[in-house]
Amino acid sequence: MTPEAGNGEDPPVDDSDDRVIDLSSYLKRKEEESSRTRTTFSFWGGEGERTRFALPLWRAAYLASGRRAALLWEPATSVAGADEAHPLVVLDLGEEPARVDFDARCLAGLGGVDAPGTVIASGEILGVYLGEKGERKWYLLVDDLDTPDSDISGRARDDLLFLAGECAGLLFHRGLDEEGGEG
Repeated sequence: MTPEAGNGEDPPVDDSDDRVIDLSSYLKRKEEESSRTRTTFSFWGGEGERTRFALPLWRAAYLASGRRAALLWEPATSVAGADEAHPLVVLDLGEEPARVDFDARCLAGLGGVDAPGTVIASGEILGVYLGEKGERKWYLLVDDLDTPDSDISGRARDDLLFLAGECAGLLFHRGLDEEGGEG
C-alpha cells in the first residue's frame, strides 16, 4: 500500500489476509491437551480374574474425563455415606501407587438409588449403581474429574452404562463380588 496522498502517513494495515492462517488457537489447544496427558496407569486389586476390570474401568475414566475409576461396595444395611466405601479394584491414572482410600461421602449421592444403572454426577464424582448381592451394594465410581459438575449425556452416557453392565456381569455372574475383601 502507498502512503495516503497529502499527509505522509502509512494507511492502517489490514491484518485479515486470506492467505495467512492463524495457528494460535490450535497451538493453545495442543498445549492444553499435552498438559493433561496421563502417563500413570496404577491398577490396585487386579489379581487373577479381577484383571478383567482394567479395560472397562479405563474406558469409564476416559468417557467421564476422570483420573480414577473404581468398583466400590458398602454394606447393604448401611445408611449411604455413613460407612467406609470399600474398593474391590481401583484404576488410578493420576498417581502411583493407586489411591485406594475413598471418603464414605463419595457414595452419598447414590444412597437412595435402588435401580441398577442409575447414574449420579455430583461435584468431582460420577457414579453408577450396579446392584446389590448378599450383604453388599456395588458401585462403579469415577472421580477426580477434569471438569467438576459435568453432566455425561448422549452416546457417552450410553457407553458408560454399557461398561457398568459389563462390570456388573463380571461381579455377579462370575462370582467376583465374593472376593470383595472384608465385609
